[in-house]
Amino acid sequence: MVYQPVIPLSGYGGWKFLESTFDKQLEGFSDSATVRNDREYFLRQMSSPVAMEDFLSDRRLMRIALTAFDLDGEEWKVGFVRHVMEEAADPDSTFLKRLNNPSYTNFAKSFAVKDGKISLPEDTRTQLADDFEIASFRSAVGEVDNNMRLSLNYKDKIASMAEEGVSESAILYKLLGDVPVRTVLETALSLPTEMRKLDIDQQAKILKERVFSVFSISKVSDLSKADMVEKAIQRFHAMDTVSQVKSSMSSASVALTLLNGASGYGSIASQNLFLSRL
Repeated sequence: MVYQPVIPLSGYGGWKFLESTFDKQLEGFSDSATVRNDREYFLRQMSSPVAMEDFLSDRRLMRIALTAFDLDGEEWKVGFVRHVMEEAADPDSTFLKRLNNPSYTNFAKSFAVKDGKISLPEDTRTQLADDFEIASFRSAVGEVDNNMRLSLNYKDKIASMAEEGVSESAILYKLLGDVPVRTVLETALSLPTEMRKLDIDQQAKILKERVFSVFSISKVSDLSKADMVEKAIQRFHAMDTVSQVKSSMSSASVALTLLNGASGYGSIASQNLFLSRL
């Protein structure tokens, strides 16, 4: 039986609880038989070089490996994963750059194919096993409250994405290419999801302007600072709550309009009784 994360509150209060109990809850989750067995299986199977085709045919091994990069559920896309690995092995390929998915880029780098085989050093195997446990825990958290999973992903990834020394444009494209990080920023910055239909350069320009305006920073890399990470997550939960309240109020307005036009529900008392049952 897998440990189920405990999140007694929604919103920012729930986030602070999860943050303060993260290490203890992760330990309990990692000690569960299912997670422990998967970890041991991965370490055993990858202890020696594995042929790429053998890796791709082992669905359990693929699941564990992809989950370590927050790509859980992608193990069924065998053809696509094969394409990613083959393109990554081609020094002239620009596929990963065009794909603009940091998770797949990092996966391809770690599981580099040479002479048809994948070889992982011991320290890499151990790190990936640890990453698998953490990513699996984030997924379990998401089953309880997806906003908490998004927050964990953002906190975990933003430092490496918005690191100093990388061009502003490169950082912006990374942020736009990672779905969980992008979702947190879009919500925190009140950006419409329709923005995704625009040209990628235009999206980057809009994101940069909003980041500077809302967070009062002068460099995109400042997003990686601890206080900015917390500010972004806090604003993400606040704006999500505002959105839910607006949606609820809108639903109530529609209900009232319908009530006012319906016979037998004209009185205030009748309206209040009906709304209390929504």
